[in-house]
Order: sequence, then C-alpha cells, then structure tokens
Amino acid sequence: MWTVKDYQFMSHAIRLAKYGKYTCNPNPLVGCVVTRNASVIAEGWHKTAGEPHAEINALNACDSAIDATMYVTLEPCSYQGRTAPCTDALINAKIKKLFISMVDPNPKVSGLGIEQLKKSGIEIKQGLLEMEAKKLNIGFIKRMKTGLPYIRCKMAQSLDGATALANGNSQWITSVDARRDAHNLRATSSAILTSVETITRDNPLLNPRDLGCDFKEPIKVIIDRNFRVPENAKIFGLGGRTIIYTQIVNDTKKKKLRDRDIDIICLMKSDTWLNDVCRNLATEYEVNDILIESGPKFSGAMIDEGLVDELVIYMAPKLFGNKSFPLFNLKKIDEINYAREYEFSDIRKVGKDIRLTMVIKK
Repeated sequence: MWTVKDYQFMSHAIRLAKYGKYTCNPNPLVGCVVTRNASVIAEGWHKTAGEPHAEINALNACDSAIDATMYVTLEPCSYQGRTAPCTDALINAKIKKLFISMVDPNPKVSGLGIEQLKKSGIEIKQGLLEMEAKKLNIGFIKRMKTGLPYIRCKMAQSLDGATALANGNSQWITSVDARRDAHNLRATSSAILTSVETITRDNPLLNPRDLGCDFKEPIKVIIDRNFRVPENAKIFGLGGRTIIYTQIVNDTKKKKLRDRDIDIICLMKSDTWLNDVCRNLATEYEVNDILIESGPKFSGAMIDEGLVDELVIYMAPKLFGNKSFPLFNLKKIDEINYAREYEFSDIRKVGKDIRLTMVIKK
C-alpha cells in the first residue's frame, strides 16, 4: 500500500512536527511535506497557536503546488478558528494527492476535513505511520477524547527508593544532567502541577531554564484546598499564568493575588475533586499535558485517583537508608494482584543517573 518514498516523506513530516514541541501548545504538533516527482519541493510545521498551520507554511514555501502530493501528520482543519481553514487552502492550491497519518480527534474537524477534500477531487490516503503520529500528540488526543489532560508524574529517587533524607534534605538527589533533562520535560508540558505543601516546604520556581531555545512558559498550577499558600512564594514572581485551585477563599488574600494576575479557582468539595481540577484545566485552559512536580503525598494521591498516565523517575546511584522519605505515599493494599501496574516505555542513562519512563498498563 505504501512505497518506501511514502514512508520517507511522512517520517520527515513527523520530524518537522517536533520542531513545534516548545511553542505550539495548546495546538497539536503537525508537520507537512510537499513533493513532486518523488522529490521534496516544500516543507513546514506548526510553530505557534494563532499563526499559520503546517500545511499553510509548506504551501507558502513553494512557488506552485498544482498537482503536487502532500504528506501531513494530522488531518487538515476545516473550520475557522484562530486561523482560516487549511482545507480551503489545499483546494485552492490544487493539490492532487494527500497522505494523512491520523484523523484529527477534535470533534470540530474529525473526518470533516477529509470529507471536504475528497469532495473537491483530492485523492486521500490515510493511516501512514499513524501510531508514530499519535505519539506526537498524546495529550491533545486525550483532551479531545476524554476532556482530561495527559498527566505525567516526575520524581527523583535514590537507588533504594528515597526522595529525601530523614531530615527532609533532598537537594540534590540527581546530577546536573538529569535536572537539565527535567527542564526539558517542563518546557514541553502545558502545565506544571504542584501542591501547597511543596510550595511551603521548598519554595520552588517550577519554570523551565537553561534550554538554549525559545519556549512557551507552562501554566503553574497549585493545589491548595485551604488557601494557605504564602503570598511571597517565588513562583508568583515569574510572570506567566499561575492558577490556584482551592475549596476555601479568603477575600483579602484573593484580591492581593488577583491583583498580581493570578487565577483563583474555587471548586466545591467532592469525592472527585482532583479529577474536577484536571478537567477544569483541560476544558477552561486547553491544557493538553500536565507535569506533576510534588512530594510523595500529593503524587501518591494523584496515582491513587487513577489520574497519572505516565511516570518519569530519575534514579541516582545513591543509598539514603531506611529512615528516608519514600517515593510515593499510596493507599495500603493487601494483595499483589491489587497493585497499580505500569509498563516500561523507555529506559536510558542521563548523566550519572537512569531515567525510567513508565505508562499505565491498560
């Protein structure tokens, strides 16, 4: 069904899509290649929400696309959003054939763009490197299909599973290389989620640093049920959007924080409160991917609620002893069969440490 050239062109489109990983949020990563006579004549990727999509950038890069073949990682949009519909541009450019990796999960588009292009006479081929294309946008896909973000939990631990010494000291467990790698995780996330306990104890910045490239600042999100976050916390001096989720509102503190452009969201108490927070982030703030950076208690609570899709554990070759703090505080189970099970998706050395990436077993 597919030729070697087809695979090569779509693989190149997937590589191009990754150029937008720091900047195009909340939009999906998309890459595009235009070919004629089995040679690339133009290429493009989506850089920033509100700016031209990958297909438009590719079309703008070539003198003429008449009777050309286009390879794109995601179904072209067919509605007026921040930008005009890409389907209209492809029809006007007189593209002859279009290869699409995956259908857009956005219900405003899903299948409609393909239908419109087919009606215009463009030959459509679907499914080339579909799994690879889906990996580009697991957060966007999950948000569109479930109304929840894709949630990663990042932790650093010693070889014996500790996150801090018995006296609470945890700086630094891992090497400079591992910490730099974690900044990359922050920069590719829509939001960084932490607890008020972490803010009070560690007073972290939680912003990406030392990347050597442009990136879109992720939203900083603080879970603070009793609204006791310190007003002078470092995280409030960074700029960018910060959101506090609480169940109790002190009007005086609320005004002071809102004057600093900090969103205060009060959600009613419920058995699904953490789920409600994540759903609000997805629906109201278009958050695709969340990175949890917190301690064992809050991270464990998110896991117990079934909200964590992926674990990223940086493991240092150090031993902290049996009085140290554990990796997660999880609910007690009495049978091994009840254990929450993950599958390794990546294992690699980062500096002196090992990074373990695991996804929840379906």
